[in-house]
Amino acid sequence: MTRTRKTLRHPISQMALAFAAGMLLGHFFPSAGALMKPLSDGFLRLVGMLIGVLIFCLVVSGIAGMRNRLQATQVGVKAFFYFEAMAALSLAAGIVGALLLAPGKGFAPVFTAEAAQHAAPAPATQSASGFLLDIIPSTFTSAFTGNSILQVLLLALLTGIALARVGERGRGLLELIEGVQQVFYGMVGMILKLAPLAAFGAVAFMIGRYGISSALPLLHFLAAIYLVSILFVFVVMGLVARAAGCNIFRLVAYVKEELMLVFFTSSSIAALPGLVEKLEKMGCAKPVVRLMLPAGYSFNLNGSTLYIAMAAVFLAQVAHVDLGFWQLLSLLGIMMLTSKSAASVAGSSFVALAATLASLNLIPLAGMVLLLGVERLMKCRSLTNVIGNCVACIAVCAWEKALDRQAMHQALSGKDLPAAANQI
Repeated sequence: MTRTRKTLRHPISQMALAFAAGMLLGHFFPSAGALMKPLSDGFLRLVGMLIGVLIFCLVVSGIAGMRNRLQATQVGVKAFFYFEAMAALSLAAGIVGALLLAPGKGFAPVFTAEAAQHAAPAPATQSASGFLLDIIPSTFTSAFTGNSILQVLLLALLTGIALARVGERGRGLLELIEGVQQVFYGMVGMILKLAPLAAFGAVAFMIGRYGISSALPLLHFLAAIYLVSILFVFVVMGLVARAAGCNIFRLVAYVKEELMLVFFTSSSIAALPGLVEKLEKMGCAKPVVRLMLPAGYSFNLNGSTLYIAMAAVFLAQVAHVDLGFWQLLSLLGIMMLTSKSAASVAGSSFVALAATLASLNLIPLAGMVLLLGVERLMKCRSLTNVIGNCVACIAVCAWEKALDRQAMHQALSGKDLPAAANQI
């Protein structure tokens, strides 16, 4: 009995039970299940209201914690090139995977006028200069009230660099920011206790609204994107991790609790505090982790970019649109820009996909209605995003010679270690 109670109190067990209960309610009482959507929406709002300030504090403390501006610049430049290289690789993998597996081949044309009426509205296309200007907030506080993570990152970068320049004179402000960060960590911890309830609501709504059979026509696409995502994680990311001296399989096992949280809540942001703690514990330098992870939530979303690429080619196949080499190359270039808007919050990848299709002007936007029914099944996006950001931290730490390899091997082997407080 004691073991049973202990098992039921484990977060993973609670998540599994909530998932099963949601499926049963949605299947047997679909009208009641469809009413459960506010449970998951409310949870995501609770998490989202804290993220702007939390990311600001993490980035500022990460940059200001470095010993000098030169090292901060080196890490930032290396992070930029790493993020862009991985974005290009994930987009290319998505395009190649969709072309080889051809999940949209054999579909009858489905872009009717009725489907177009229910399609998501196309966001306005945006020039490169407009994209850059939108990163600059009109006021310091508008970045937080407007919920723009890119604007928050810009403010955090400027604040962190300024604190690093003033040195000891800014120590008091840095300690205040780190104190605020700990308070917000505590708030996130309290909110995460509601994660099983959110998982129950999300699953009950999906099954109750669309039914178990509603996703059958898209099973080929789902299987294809999961297969390509798995191959990308364990082959491409596995090679990057191996170059840094890390085993990708052990790394995935090490962060399994955070991955389960992401899987059941569809929110990779919810796992941020736990990932920061675990990566610091396994020997990654604290300043690098606190710079790389928050930045990665806007610039290193390998799962989201892979999804956008595969979905675009899939919809082209469904619409019987043949994409030639130069059109595929144009698609890749457009996605390098539009994918930057795929922040790790619910629905952002769908919006980025719409922006890509609107910019390319070859694939009918009405086809996006096909993806609405399985949008919440795309768990591979968030999982790949999380693993990709963990690998990015390890790779850049190894690149900067700021990785305690002994601590990493001991942590990945399952041995308890005191929390690392590495400094560059």
